[in-house]
Amino acid sequence: MPIVLIIIFILIIFGPQLWVKYVLRKHNAQLDHLDGTGGELAVHLIERFELDGVRVVKGQPGEDHYDPQNKVVSLSPDHFDGKSLTAVAVAAHEVGHAIQFCREEPVSRLRDKYLGKAYRIRHFGVMFLMAAPFLAVVFRIPHLAVLTIIIGLATMIVSVLMHVAVLPEEYDASFNKAMPILSEGYLSSDQLPKVRQILKACALTYVAAAMADILNLWRWIRFIR
Repeated sequence: MPIVLIIIFILIIFGPQLWVKYVLRKHNAQLDHLDGTGGELAVHLIERFELDGVRVVKGQPGEDHYDPQNKVVSLSPDHFDGKSLTAVAVAAHEVGHAIQFCREEPVSRLRDKYLGKAYRIRHFGVMFLMAAPFLAVVFRIPHLAVLTIIIGLATMIVSVLMHVAVLPEEYDASFNKAMPILSEGYLSSDQLPKVRQILKACALTYVAAAMADILNLWRWIRFIR
């Protein structure tokens, strides 16, 4: 039973992230017949929707995001230069975020409201885990290990829930922005179901990464022990 529970726990924690990576990699094959790269599509959509001041840059590997403060759509090299369904879908998704912020849509406020709190809560949890051994020596707190596990789990779970609260923004960028745009003749009808799957993976990226962060808790507990 303990082994089964551990396997289930690992699947819950890593399953979403593994699925996201699998979907993005599965559809990342180069398609020469596409009209342009992900970067070119992003530039085109920014011009089409008149998103003043928004720029597209080639980021580091894995750096696909929209920075609302600097008005920058960052695409990883594979997606910036690539001609694949993943590159096109990711580019449209990030431009979808740019549309949200440039139009000051209510859904764009979720990131500011929850993500900052999620990072602060996670930071508090990590700081407590780092300080736990010293607290045990100085104050001789009984049952510190149990308290550490409870606080550590609580902070990580709250962090995940904060990321879940941002899901409406992610789904809006994927299915109210990117999907309708790409359905307007940018891709063939047989490619759209695949793109829908990619956009679902894009929407779940932050939550999947936040869930995987829970594993850091066990690393800290091993260190404390």
